[in-house]
Amino acid sequence: MSDNGPKELDPRWVAQVTDEMKAEILAKAVDGKVTCPVLRKYAEDKGVAYKVAGAAADMAGVRVHNCDLGCF
Repeated sequence: MSDNGPKELDPRWVAQVTDEMKAEILAKAVDGKVTCPVLRKYAEDKGVAYKVAGAAADMAGVRVHNCDLGCF
């Protein structure tokens, strides 16, 4: 995947992101990255869609890696 500038975030998911979510995901990140399984578990524990958790990670500046399912 090429880097063509900032990722566009879907406003449907962004509207559901809270500052608390961004802070919690940022706290889980190591070197600015979080693994896909960690972010999926976070979404499940919080009862939010994977896309919402992904948007929160993007907004917090956290990259998702080791993603096998393509959820994020």
